[in-house]
Amino acid sequence: MHLIKRFIPALFLALLIGCAAQQKSDTAQTPADSKSAPASATASPDGRIVKSKDGTIEGEIVGKLAPKSKFAKLQIGMTPEEVEKMIGRPDATESHVTGKAFIPFHFGGDTHRLETFYKHEGQLTFANTNNFVSPNALIRIEANPKATGISK
Repeated sequence: MHLIKRFIPALFLALLIGCAAQQKSDTAQTPADSKSAPASATASPDGRIVKSKDGTIEGEIVGKLAPKSKFAKLQIGMTPEEVEKMIGRPDATESHVTGKAFIPFHFGGDTHRLETFYKHEGQLTFANTNNFVSPNALIRIEANPKATGISK
């Protein structure tokens, strides 16, 4: 019995030290890495990170926007209403909650997303900026001239 009373705290201490050591090695960066973009600014290989006009929202543009396309008129941070007024109604829409919706006491945004699909244009993704509104900011423009206008 005395052996168990000593073994259990020692085991927990070893686990805590191991977890702390693992966390330090995961967050360590080489000097070359520190000059690269921050972890939040990760774009897909064919995408680029863009900020909204006021600089409060960070989004991504994937693919090449044709100069005279409808999507070339859009800007990251626009509301679904502004987009619809500018380029018309989408051919299809889809909405879903994200994993952040299940985090207790998370009052930030990106808990719900709205995806709109436009034939021969591509896909737009909107997210909410806080937990208490529906998706209200354009965060991703995916240009695809071969798009069918149907959700995936």
